[in-house]
Amino acid sequence: MARRAVGGAGPHGDDFSFVSPVVKYVLFFFNMLFWVISMVMVAVGVYARLLKHAEAAMACLAVDPAILLVVVGVLTFLITFCGCVGSLRENICLLQTFSVCLTVVFLLQLAAGVLGFVFSDKARGKVSEIINGAIVHYRDDLDLQNLIDFGQKEFSCCRGVSYKDWSQNIYFNCTATNPSQELCSVPFSCCLPDATEAVINTMCGQGMQAMSYLEASAFIYTNGCIDKLVNWIHSNLFLLGGIALGLAVPQLVGILLAQILINQIRDQIKLQLYNQQHRADPWY
Repeated sequence: MARRAVGGAGPHGDDFSFVSPVVKYVLFFFNMLFWVISMVMVAVGVYARLLKHAEAAMACLAVDPAILLVVVGVLTFLITFCGCVGSLRENICLLQTFSVCLTVVFLLQLAAGVLGFVFSDKARGKVSEIINGAIVHYRDDLDLQNLIDFGQKEFSCCRGVSYKDWSQNIYFNCTATNPSQELCSVPFSCCLPDATEAVINTMCGQGMQAMSYLEASAFIYTNGCIDKLVNWIHSNLFLLGGIALGLAVPQLVGILLAQILINQIRDQIKLQLYNQQHRADPWY
């Protein structure tokens, strides 16, 4: 009586394995790399949070770059942990968890990109809200302050819509009752660069909000950062597309390898069951 084939491949000896070592260990080292990166991200984020004063840290929790780093790091750690252990132990449950999570992340990124393009006005409004929240806490968080200063210098802009929006910050508020020494000022990162200065003048934005656009434009950037950011995106669509592709390819490769390994493990389980049954019943 002929033996029945397993997965269409026919009977095999006990030493045969459907699981490819190449697929298994490529997936393992692929996840190991991102697992290590995620641990570094979490460590840096936690360290940055511990350096901050408790009151200031809680005040700007929603716009804290350290929190974003920790959240992304933890999610990456959990997903890649499933991929590492699942591939090494040939565990279908962990591999399926890894594959599903990676698929969800990929679809969310794709949906965010499509929705951001289709509903560009609403996306712009959301960006404005985030920038407004960040500006309010500009002096409360050094990491956030450095990030805003970097963005303003990089894009040659000041604030979200215009330089006078800095009045939303209590230190730069342009009202007569404001006791701050930075009354009606803007951060030094709004100032036009001066090649003759060897040291940056951090008080160069003093009193700029009290000036008209024409007067202030001789000393600071008067254009808002949102318009500058939108123009930069339109001018660098190919670059952004390349970055998006660079993020998508590793995810798709991970999903593909996980599915291949899952199918190989299932075939291996069928082969083991077949061999066990054959040893118990030679006529099976």
